Amino acid sequence: MLSWRAPQISIHIVCCILFMIFPLLFMHNGNGYTELTAPARHYSYWLFCSCYISLFYFNRYLLIPWLFLPGRYWSYVMMAGILCMGIFLLQPFDRLLQQKWATPPPGVAKWVYEPPVIDITSLFIFFMMMALGIAITATRRWQQTEQRAIRAEREKIRAELSFLKAQVHPHFLFNTLNNIYSLAVARHQYTAESILKLSNIMRYITDDVCADYVPLPHEEACIRDYIALQQLRLQPGQVEYKVTGDLEKKKISPLVLMTFVENVFKYGVSKHMPAPIFIHLHARRHCIMFFCSNRIYREQPRTHSCGVGIANTRQRLELLYPQRHMLEINTDNNLYTVRLTLLMD
Repeated sequence: MLSWRAPQISIHIVCCILFMIFPLLFMHNGNGYTELTAPARHYSYWLFCSCYISLFYFNRYLLIPWLFLPGRYWSYVMMAGILCMGIFLLQPFDRLLQQKWATPPPGVAKWVYEPPVIDITSLFIFFMMMALGIAITATRRWQQTEQRAIRAEREKIRAELSFLKAQVHPHFLFNTLNNIYSLAVARHQYTAESILKLSNIMRYITDDVCADYVPLPHEEACIRDYIALQQLRLQPGQVEYKVTGDLEKKKISPLVLMTFVENVFKYGVSKHMPAPIFIHLHARRHCIMFFCSNRIYREQPRTHSCGVGIANTRQRLELLYPQRHMLEINTDNNLYTVRLTLLMD
């Protein structure tokens, strides 16, 4: 943190020094640059510098974050008007020009400055400082947005690779193909449908997830097909899957929910004990709510891959839904439950 802030502090110091040197270069007394620092001995010089430097930082770090960025534009305009009135009354630029910094040379008439009715230059510098603060803030936010997008894309690619390794693992494919083979041998009516579901999952996770956001019905269809294939090896009625609400016209980042669905079947199934599984997806007008629950079996240790998958999903949520999601994971009453709420724009 210190190494990151040190260059920024250095830049601020250099800019302030350059701003303070600028009037000295033009306000010397005409005797050359031997008395370049003479203006700095008068109060009007320090009034000019402190006035505009304080104005810049007050606008940049207080007014813009508290009023302008939250959308309180009228309050920002009112505060800017008050500051403008203060500059109009102080007239820092006119006060600076009215000073005779040193005794004029012999035979040279004393220069007299007659200030105008309105100090236009002071007001011009005021608006330049205000605009500079807004421009720097806008540029900074644009850079942060770009960096967040790059990080989100990187995490998305990592999540896709992790999902491919976990879901399209040979173990998953072999089990699913064996189940489909058993259906084919028995000439079961659902054989063709099972092959179609597996094909849909493969197509979705290899092609459709290239987009940043996909329609929610597409994501739900992948979850539904995945659950249907997992149910081939489970007892009937062991999985309760519900979808409620209006899924249309809603989009979601692909594969965000699949990590939790995969963990349910990976760690919530037992060959010796009843293993009820609950998965519920509910879509409201401005949010998407997801819930899943499975029993915890102490004899099945949590592997490192599970923790990495959940950690990666948390990072993706922070990047893709900053301050627009709520994730709760509990292990109360010997149940592993996940509640996820995604707020829509």
